[in-house]
Amino acid sequence: MKIVIIGGVAAGAKAASKIKRLLPDSSVQIYTDDTHVSYSSCGIPYYVEGNFEDYQSLLVRSVEEFKALGIDVYLQSKVIKILVPQNQVLVCTGDSAHLVDYDKLIIATGARPLLPKIDGIEKFNNVFTVRKIEDAINIRSKMLSSKRAVIVGSGYIGMEMLEAFAKNGLHVTVLEKNENIMSMFDSDISKLIMNRLVQYDSENYEFLTGEVVSEFVGEDSVMVVKTLSGKEIQADIVVICTGVVPNIEIANDAGITIGSTGAIKVNKLMQTSVENIYACGDCAEKRHIVSGKNVWIPLGSTANKEGRCAAMNAAGVFEQFEGVLGSAVSRCLNTTMAMTGLTEKQALLAGFSPISVIIDKSDRVGYMPNVGEITLKVVADKITGMLLGAQAIGSIGADKRINALTPALLSHMTVDEYSNNDLTYSPPYSPTIDPLINAMLALRSKLSK
Repeated sequence: MKIVIIGGVAAGAKAASKIKRLLPDSSVQIYTDDTHVSYSSCGIPYYVEGNFEDYQSLLVRSVEEFKALGIDVYLQSKVIKILVPQNQVLVCTGDSAHLVDYDKLIIATGARPLLPKIDGIEKFNNVFTVRKIEDAINIRSKMLSSKRAVIVGSGYIGMEMLEAFAKNGLHVTVLEKNENIMSMFDSDISKLIMNRLVQYDSENYEFLTGEVVSEFVGEDSVMVVKTLSGKEIQADIVVICTGVVPNIEIANDAGITIGSTGAIKVNKLMQTSVENIYACGDCAEKRHIVSGKNVWIPLGSTANKEGRCAAMNAAGVFEQFEGVLGSAVSRCLNTTMAMTGLTEKQALLAGFSPISVIIDKSDRVGYMPNVGEITLKVVADKITGMLLGAQAIGSIGADKRINALTPALLSHMTVDEYSNNDLTYSPPYSPTIDPLINAMLALRSKLSK
């Protein structure tokens, strides 16, 4: 059997390795227009910050390592067309193009940065996105000779880049078009995130919300960033963190069904609408386990799981991918930010009758050193009592509470059922009653009224 994989970062690389283990005699080929294969995009902000010196630490597996496994990787080779009736793809490498046959095809084309519509944005040599290995190298190099940075967008990557720049002594301005930073959280939690960060070190960075970039001023380099409201911010380096969009063009051109979210529609086996073609990772739609609705939530952890699932089914081994909760965690300076399931706003849109509680509590017993604070918001359905989601911010223990709640969401537990959970306790790790249990008791009280 010959399996061709388009894309080789997270989902594609995982799929290739899994197939080769399942079918050692098969031919497995990865085609990617990238200059590297199998690397951690999520680690780029931490390389920029200086947590490690060698960018090659971001590389999970090299072309040579894949070759040793019997997997052929073709870098800077862009698949420009899928010829469905012929079971072929058209590959463009440099100035030449050639056809490649396949028995099974896995599309793992990922996503690309969403750029704001600003005239001439591509011409500036100090404007960057955060996606590829070259981005990591170039941003770090430019940062080391810069004093002022502007970050456009305040999602996970934007906040991680804020930490990287602030820790290297730059003054950072974060521009966010929404009313709040980290707008994937409910607005009450987003406001608390900004309050924590402003109190931490507001002299070295600032947040300008409700601001839309209108113009970059400069010749080869951006010198000033202008906003629609008339603000002008000086900049030595600009990083665009305004989100990503799925790379679905080649699938769409081949007649493969695109889902309501704008990503490739797949079933639980990662099969597309075309026989023998699978899709996985950031280019593919997912099912939300709590709402049951199709969503597009691009995360590296999900991409790896989907790549494995696509590989198993392509190899003839039945495996289902049930969906996602959207579980995510990030850190910015003194603040851990984590979430899972539905926010209160999302729950309302999904047709639930959400109620919520917010708990503020120490992350360990008060007499212990280095006590931190955790703010935890838990959302449940008022009619059924089913848990819907949670958000946690604060000290590093915030993510532990989110991880402890995800199995409950997977099994559709109620508040009453979770209230009896036997969570661990020891003074260095938690209060005698964990914030999660406090939240459940508060929700039980609300539900009983």
